[in-house]
Amino acid sequence: MSLVSVHNEWDPLEEIIVGTTVGARVPVADRSVYTVEYAEYGTQDKVPSGPYPDRVIKETEEELETLCEELRGLGVTVRRPQERDNSALIRTPDWETDGFHDYCPRDGLLTVGETVIETPMALRARFLESLAYKDLLIEYFSSGSKWISAPKPRLADAMYEPTAPAGERLREIEPVFDAANVLRFGTDLLYLVSDSGNAMGAKWLQSAVGDTYTVHPCRGLYASTHVDSTIVPLQPGLVLVNPERVNDDNFPEFLRGWKQVVCPELVDIGFVGDQPHCSVWIGMNLLVVRPGLVIVDRRQTELMRVLESNGVDVLPLQLTHSRTLGGGFHCATLDVRRSGTLETYRF
Repeated sequence: MSLVSVHNEWDPLEEIIVGTTVGARVPVADRSVYTVEYAEYGTQDKVPSGPYPDRVIKETEEELETLCEELRGLGVTVRRPQERDNSALIRTPDWETDGFHDYCPRDGLLTVGETVIETPMALRARFLESLAYKDLLIEYFSSGSKWISAPKPRLADAMYEPTAPAGERLREIEPVFDAANVLRFGTDLLYLVSDSGNAMGAKWLQSAVGDTYTVHPCRGLYASTHVDSTIVPLQPGLVLVNPERVNDDNFPEFLRGWKQVVCPELVDIGFVGDQPHCSVWIGMNLLVVRPGLVIVDRRQTELMRVLESNGVDVLPLQLTHSRTLGGGFHCATLDVRRSGTLETYRF
């Protein structure tokens, strides 16, 4: 029996991978990391490369372990990545860089049905990130899961245009996308075209998943990187939306029948360093455990009130440094198995 089985973002959770910050660092300031993550800094030499502060690592690891304990208490099997040396150099004939982190398994692995897809991520520093999950991938494959990898991208300098408008900084040279550009709504897959996923990536994904699924490339929704702090499915027919990004013109057509819960103003949880790695909207980056129960940052009290008023219970936990590291509860996890079957959700 395949250990991998995920059809959407909300079915009851049975197995999950929780990331780690051990060895986390900001990569050297190459063209990819500057274009995708730090273009607003103005120049490449301002990228804050190097290890994250020890306090950030220590506190986040403690909070991730608390998350693991809570999930286990709910009957969820929790897996963790292997520790790696992210300071080691990565080299191809075109470029050289060092590593990033294994905090966000959501970015490099996409689970669709009984298939795990290694995605062709936009950052050179993440070129070998799947090695942190290699033993798990082999175990899942041995259980009967399907395991495929997108074509390894070249990621040459021509792929990136840091001076282009946000949302247009990845060129259409080869398929490039992070798994966190994708949300699963049964047979419909939302694909965010942004600075971490180009249109060619959506085309490749459609070819990989076949006619069973429809990949919906969404443009003009959010220009920067991932989609999971912009649109958050809560349960069939109910979706949390970011009011600064989502409007009547850009809301995905296939979701028009869903009820939209507008995310309230969020608490600014602060960050370590000169600038944050993500906006205050990381506070709506929540993890659905099952329909009617989500894990939310305990500091977002108004968001919790809004969710509860819409029939969604909350489990309040905390990731103190989510703005520093660039990831909340959805980013820092990857659902591997949820109970349920493949369905189409059009309302």
